[in-house]
Amino acid sequence: MKIVWRMETATVREVYEELLTRRKIAYTTVMTVMKTLEQKGHLKSSHKDRAYIYAPARPQEQVIRGMVGDFLDRVFNGAARPLLVHLLQDHRLSEKDIQEIRVLLKKETKR
Repeated sequence: MKIVWRMETATVREVYEELLTRRKIAYTTVMTVMKTLEQKGHLKSSHKDRAYIYAPARPQEQVIRGMVGDFLDRVFNGAARPLLVHLLQDHRLSEKDIQEIRVLLKKETKR
């Protein structure tokens, strides 16, 4: 998704070639994932010159919000607190991240 969001439109080949610069991956795997993302409504496709061109179906923030919600439901039974605790204990949050979260919590508390 990040590649398609950045490129705005992309073919399977373009996404595959970009991913190959990072790690070895099969073309068919990229094609399958993109078809799955289309079926889930994250991508839309059009046909041009024997190739499907994919574009984001929804804004990045909306898709991420949905994916995070799905992840929370599957892994943490819908609760965000265990995820935050895990991130803190695993040292995944920088001091800057923690400060930003504090500011957001203060704003949310005032509501």
